[in-house]
Amino acid sequence: MTNQPKVYQGKAGFTRLKTERFGIQRKIVANMTTESWEAIPHAAVNYEPDATDFWSAFQGLRRQPGWEGVTINIVLLRAIIEGLRACPAMNGHIKYKRRSANGLLEIYADINISMSMQLPNGEMMTVNLHNCEEKNLRQLRDYMAGLRRRMEKTNFTEAMYEVALDNTVRLVREGKLGIVLARLIGANFGKGRVRRLKGAEKRAYRAIPKEDRLTKDDIEQGTITVSNLGSVYRGSYAPPSLIEIIPPQISVVGIGSFYDRPGVVNGPDGRQDVAIRKYLPMTIAFDHRALDFGEVAPFMKRLDEIFAGPSVMKDWF
Repeated sequence: MTNQPKVYQGKAGFTRLKTERFGIQRKIVANMTTESWEAIPHAAVNYEPDATDFWSAFQGLRRQPGWEGVTINIVLLRAIIEGLRACPAMNGHIKYKRRSANGLLEIYADINISMSMQLPNGEMMTVNLHNCEEKNLRQLRDYMAGLRRRMEKTNFTEAMYEVALDNTVRLVREGKLGIVLARLIGANFGKGRVRRLKGAEKRAYRAIPKEDRLTKDDIEQGTITVSNLGSVYRGSYAPPSLIEIIPPQISVVGIGSFYDRPGVVNGPDGRQDVAIRKYLPMTIAFDHRALDFGEVAPFMKRLDEIFAGPSVMKDWF
């Protein structure tokens, strides 16, 4: 006989396989995404460039010496960095008071990208890629490899607790003491309490050098979020439609998976024809309090230039 999972009869009469309480990672995600949809008026545009030449150029370059480990996802990340250089308005934070309608935008020169990475246990974790504006493809490759190496020695409950503690301090400064008290009770008491390391285990973990594990600096908010949905389910046609902006950021870019479909191409004689082309669906969502479509357009125009002239990849190396 095969082992069957235990089932439980739920209160509503449903057959329940198991019950899982939120861990600290899910608590933080749930809080940030709830705040996003409650506070931010989202606007979004679906962007689907013809990436046939871009894909072909990458396939040729990745076989050259030195390009080992430079994945298509790293190249796409570098393309987005170029887009943000052309459209710095997307790379910032907002401060807004609803009652007085007073707002403040902080646009940054540093491009610190919040991006999800898969943990050794299969779960997803958002990390902060610092100072991407300074990094070429080799540096991005090595930076990502370093993050994965450090993940292996990271206790994510401890790392995320540091992030949650910083967020709590911010709420105290904003005078939101009721929220702070409720979260402290929820994190430290009852069935939903966060189970942290203690005693010798905690001391041993703290003894690991910070360069060998992730800290709150690697997990805290960046200046913009890039969500590569296509890397989770490669080869699928699942274009991102709308994803949440994580406050105080003002924009997020969602990347789908490359897929083939018929497209119109211009021949050398000026005639148009239909051929199988490779497209890359993307979604650009932005906070409508901070940005209008016209302010986001330079980002797409720069990506258009890159997809039409992918030889620029050589300059990124």
